[in-house]
Amino acid sequence: MAEIFTSPAAFAALTFIVYAAALGLYKKFKLFFLHPLMVSIIVLILILKSAGIPYEEYRRGGDYIVALLPPAVVALGISLYREFDKIRREAGAIIVTVIFGSLVGLISAVVPPLLLGSSPEVIISLAPKSVTTPIAMEIAGKLGGIPSLAAVIVIITGAVGAIIGPAVLCLLRVTEPSAFGLAMGISSHGIGTAMAFEKGETQGAFSSLGLCLNGLATSVLTPLIVRLL
Repeated sequence: MAEIFTSPAAFAALTFIVYAAALGLYKKFKLFFLHPLMVSIIVLILILKSAGIPYEEYRRGGDYIVALLPPAVVALGISLYREFDKIRREAGAIIVTVIFGSLVGLISAVVPPLLLGSSPEVIISLAPKSVTTPIAMEIAGKLGGIPSLAAVIVIITGAVGAIIGPAVLCLLRVTEPSAFGLAMGISSHGIGTAMAFEKGETQGAFSSLGLCLNGLATSVLTPLIVRLL
């Protein structure tokens, strides 16, 4: 009987239940520190620790959820297709914004630890913080960084960006849907894109675009910035 509750399917179900509860809590109170992603992570960590369940065992259930990621990414193309005419008209501004955003993300990640005397491995691992986890881990691994550290930093960056990003953009009066979405995608990758879709389809589409283009730009610019600094 105990095997049922420690099976991969049970862990996957636990993840969905915790997230659904956290999402309901967030929708009810609308407090930024109750973002469902952060609440879910904290609750799951507490459950695993209190039950003495190793992460490796829990991850077997997480693999079921990870398998849903590729179809979800492909589905983003639907929104991009619907906004294609606007994307084509604003192509020049989009490219400039992505390059500038990628540079800001890289420099803001590299300069502070460099000034604090961190090791090259740590600096390299922090550099690709604003792209999706697979890209960040690949960049860190190729350049001599620590892929696991890069993955953690990416998750933290996305969560923090999704939580405070909309408020910051509101303070800066960035309300135009395409600009809002592009900023969220460049700075907070997939987690920020999920938040952008909550604001509207145009915001989500441009966030998806920013997510993809920033991954390409960061892959090219990271080796150059790391060698320069």
